[in-house]
Amino acid sequence: MCQLLGMNCNTPTDIVFSFEGFRRRGGLTDVHVDGFGIAFFEGKGVRIYQDDRPSASSPVADLIKGYQIKSKNVIAHIRKATFGQVSLANTHPFMRELWGEYWLFAHNGHLQSLDQIFSDSPQQYYRPVGTTDSEQAFCYILENLRQKYNHKPNDEILFNEIKHLTEKIRPMGILNFTLTNGDWMMAHSNTLLHYIIRQAPFGEAKLLDDDVNIDFSAVTTPNDRVAVIATLPLTCNEQWTQLAQNELLMFKEGEIIFRDCPDDTQFLSIEDALAKARAIGASTNTVT
Repeated sequence: MCQLLGMNCNTPTDIVFSFEGFRRRGGLTDVHVDGFGIAFFEGKGVRIYQDDRPSASSPVADLIKGYQIKSKNVIAHIRKATFGQVSLANTHPFMRELWGEYWLFAHNGHLQSLDQIFSDSPQQYYRPVGTTDSEQAFCYILENLRQKYNHKPNDEILFNEIKHLTEKIRPMGILNFTLTNGDWMMAHSNTLLHYIIRQAPFGEAKLLDDDVNIDFSAVTTPNDRVAVIATLPLTCNEQWTQLAQNELLMFKEGEIIFRDCPDDTQFLSIEDALAKARAIGASTNTVT
């Protein structure tokens, strides 16, 4: 299974601390060795970096560390291939244009029989470039939004529409994803996903995957607010919140503005999540 990382903030923020811990899971502290990608907004534009090699040893990942990324919306992904060969075309995050905006999408999971749901919405505008179930699901979401709305609706309508589309994809397998248009970020958990919102008073954080810590009070202002989303917590001395199974969140300016959570709230353990993945035929390894 893959791993996700997202960041949504109210001011351009440096993601290097989180990314340095995250990238080590791509071949050093874990076995997600089938490529990685990271994309971040600069205004309306997007910089995207991808490599089909492990992120822990990738020179592209080293370049990102030196770039000192600051952005209000970032999505990163490290891949353990379950569907589609290892190639740049199959590397997340995926990017498309909709209503004059770039949209980014990354997926952790395993989906089957997606052709069945495309029969309800023929592909007029969006088609996959690669061969992953993830990119196919992304195209399905955008295709339905584009066919239904000629112009961009407000955030609440978008949230409810994407919720509806997510519910149609969910029966096809495992669907954990992050999605952003550079303004807001959505996160959906089908098995494992966590988040933390950092705001004043800021404290110190220590990475789980590396012997590195940072005092956020020294690099922030009292008005800063940063939401970080990850498959598993990145730090060992902060309180992360696990999303419930099938919970959907929309973050904007570093805070949750819309939430949909099942009445019968359930939280999967790592072991249960891996068992569910194995049950549908996904490649899994122990997540650390």
